[in-house]
Amino acid sequence: MKYLFAAAMLIAPAMSSAQEVAVPAFTLPASNQLSEAARQVLVRMKAATAPAEIAGDVAKQRAYYQSYNDDRLAEMRRHFDTTERHTKLGGVPVDIVEPSAGIADANRNRVLINVHGGAFMWGSGSGALVEAIPIAATMGIKVVTVDYRLTPEHRYPAASEDVAAVYRALLKDYPAQSIGIYGCSAGGVITAQATAWIRKQGLAPPGAIGTFCGTGASYSGDSPYLAGPTTGGEPLAVPALPATLPTPYLAGVAAKDGAAYPLLSDEESRAMPPTLLLAGGRDFAVSALTLAHRRLARLGVESELQLFDGLPHAFFVWPDMPESMEAYAIIARFFDRHLGRKDQ
Repeated sequence: MKYLFAAAMLIAPAMSSAQEVAVPAFTLPASNQLSEAARQVLVRMKAATAPAEIAGDVAKQRAYYQSYNDDRLAEMRRHFDTTERHTKLGGVPVDIVEPSAGIADANRNRVLINVHGGAFMWGSGSGALVEAIPIAATMGIKVVTVDYRLTPEHRYPAASEDVAAVYRALLKDYPAQSIGIYGCSAGGVITAQATAWIRKQGLAPPGAIGTFCGTGASYSGDSPYLAGPTTGGEPLAVPALPATLPTPYLAGVAAKDGAAYPLLSDEESRAMPPTLLLAGGRDFAVSALTLAHRRLARLGVESELQLFDGLPHAFFVWPDMPESMEAYAIIARFFDRHLGRKDQ
């Protein structure tokens, strides 16, 4: 397949050396770092691409992604054995996921909060379980996945409020240092936002967080332009990236709002707990994650960046490849290192 795109950026008049580059068409092979199983999954991913006609129709998008996530959940259940129960914490609906074999002794005083992805508009139910199940099973820990309020019915800071309410409820049973928060895509953004919101409420910070395939910053850099063509999609046809995320959830919220864009703010970034940033190398959010990692490192925050070459956005919701299993293990090890233990 041929990929033709032009990567454009804002050019200051005095910066004559900064220029648009017309990239010639060429055939991009699959990364030679990929496993054979990953190559097969990429074919399945392509076949499951959302149809163009549902764009802009939230009802149709929700129906499509409900089916998509139901399929991923069936795959997760073939790999992992967990139990789930639906309840409320802090007045917010949640699913509590635990490994069927029981919580590991080291994790009886620790818990994770998952914030599901879905463009701020969908992903609850099976989409949330897809993110919670592999981590609960791999780490041997309880995962509470939050059914936060979605847009366009709700706007920022609704999701941050919901995650903070669940966090506050868990503080009754767990020390803050023993609570971790993680999310993918929009859930990665909300994870960072909710961490800043928790600080704003005067609560002790969580022991560690993970922002995967999205983080608490606007899109930036090359990856939004490269991701479409390198994953079989279309080039991004805009000459410059917006300063804020183009979602109804954050409509009218300025980039200088530190609780909404915490990884654009030195003050909020400096207050972050240890942070894991993880994505596929062909993810449109990669550049934002690398910049966030550099900012956190500059400010002295312990952070870790893990990129999987040749893989697209949210690749690890597809469990039928060793790269996904490796991602789950990385996430489990990160939280195991940073969350408090019984003897602490």
